[in-house]
Amino acid sequence: MWASGFTVDDLARVLLLSTVVVLAAVAAMRLSSRSGLPSLVLFLLLGLAVGDGGLGVRFSDAGLTQVLGYAALILILAEGGLTTSWHSMRPGVGAALSLSTVGVVVSVAIVAVAGRVLLRWDWPTALLVGAVLASTDAAAVFSVLRSVPLKPSLRGILEAESGFNDAPVVILVVTISHQIASPEPSEPWWQLLALVVVELVLGGLVGLAVGWVGARLVEWAATSGALFAIGVLTVCVLAYAAAASIGASGFLATYACAVVLGNSGLPNRAAVLGFATSVGSLAQIGLFVLIGLLASPARLGQQVIPALVVGAVLLLVARPLSVIVSVGPFRLPWRHQAFLSWAGLRGAVPIVLATVPVTLGSGAWYWMFDLVLVLVLVLTLVQAPTLPAAARLLKVTDTMYARQVVLEAVALEEVGAEVLQVSVAKGSRLAGLEIVELRLPKGSVVALLVRDGERQVPTRFSRIRTGDSLLVVTPASQRRAVEARLAAVSERGRLAGWT
Repeated sequence: MWASGFTVDDLARVLLLSTVVVLAAVAAMRLSSRSGLPSLVLFLLLGLAVGDGGLGVRFSDAGLTQVLGYAALILILAEGGLTTSWHSMRPGVGAALSLSTVGVVVSVAIVAVAGRVLLRWDWPTALLVGAVLASTDAAAVFSVLRSVPLKPSLRGILEAESGFNDAPVVILVVTISHQIASPEPSEPWWQLLALVVVELVLGGLVGLAVGWVGARLVEWAATSGALFAIGVLTVCVLAYAAAASIGASGFLATYACAVVLGNSGLPNRAAVLGFATSVGSLAQIGLFVLIGLLASPARLGQQVIPALVVGAVLLLVARPLSVIVSVGPFRLPWRHQAFLSWAGLRGAVPIVLATVPVTLGSGAWYWMFDLVLVLVLVLTLVQAPTLPAAARLLKVTDTMYARQVVLEAVALEEVGAEVLQVSVAKGSRLAGLEIVELRLPKGSVVALLVRDGERQVPTRFSRIRTGDSLLVVTPASQRRAVEARLAAVSERGRLAGWT
């Protein structure tokens, strides 16, 4: 027989507070979409408002934050991998891997030197801060990419980098933290490097293997409804658990597994992606609110100046140089490199990693958590709202942006169809054409045209204008051909395919 101090009355209070927080977060997402203010900032502010600086809810368990943060990151990476197109990501995998390894080393080195020279930190502390801040954030990147119509090659690099670089950075942060916490002599650098390589390779292999087996399994066990979607997401979590159990990188395994599953012709794809997106959004809300609860507004002010110094070095020096060194051999256009430099968004990952030295050391390391939190808030407010303008200024936007629309209906799934939303941007040669001149593959049709908020069913001779949004219904087997055809016409006009 056992007893617990948690009662039904406690359950009611916890549910009351948590439901109010989630509903407030949903309202914050609506405010974010209208105001352009990043949702990450609103969720963190919500956590601060509920914490001891606001409503007085006390929470100071850094260890629990780290555990729940890891769990949330698994779900966020799973969502990102399931919704990532291997077709668009494949050309940029090499550049993304270079950014996630060579770029991380360059970024850590530059931030560490700046911390040592400008802020007088000792070398172990400076290296630890550099490692904590080296990873771009999957949640922030995936969120921004949904609203910025980038060229597919550039989008693929950013998606792959944010999915890949968590793994080496986590290993690096944990290793440095253990070296600082342990008085024993440190291992040679080449042994640490070999350990990182082995963990990454094993993690990738485990993820690919679990994803391949899982794809065969879910195809055999395909059913309709939410239970099937839960099963797909569970396979991604299994990849993390399997990799972590043998000392490999669980985060890389999760992302690799999710990419394999998401590009394997999943049954009930719309339902699976809708469920994964919902779970990923809930994980982001919980994670950022929890981080806000752990933070103390009274302490944050002490780290504003150091955060601004490190943030400026990271944004203006470390990230650009890491991009130049990493992707230079891949001959990316300078405009793409410039955008990659500005699009290195930080978010929940650095903040969660800042709890690692706290759990291994003492409360004295809370200053690093506060510094990283302030820095992430500042960089998010500077970078995220300006990314659309930067993309337009650098001319890296796609004049014809097509994305899959997830519908809450099984009718399309039953007939093997998908819906694409096509946005006609300025400069696209789709503008001025009649629907019939698109010459879409057989079986595909423009079902709806949205112009200035008005919806109309187009005829074969309806003329497309800049700013229009088209809904294209296509057989699932023709989706790639439709996207390729629309991209070709957008670039070369009505004669695409004839010349």
